[in-house]
Amino acid sequence: MIRWLDLLTEGDSHPRRFDGAQSLRAYLLRIERLSEEAADTLIENGHVAPPLARREYRLRPVSPSTFQ
Repeated sequence: MIRWLDLLTEGDSHPRRFDGAQSLRAYLLRIERLSEEAADTLIENGHVAPPLARREYRLRPVSPSTFQ
C-alpha cells in the first residue's frame, strides 16, 4: 500500500501530494532546494522551519478514506 503524504508549504494554501518519502525527498532537494539536513528533518519530524529552511514546511499523512 502506498503511504501518501501531503506537503504543506508556508504561503501556499494547496498541498502537494507525494507517494512516499523517496519522491518527497527528491522534490525537496531539487525543486525546493532544501539542504539534505532540512529535507531529512522534515521527513523524520513532519515539520521544518527557519533557520534550517527558508520557510516553514509541514507533512500530513493522507488518510485512505480520502481516496474513496
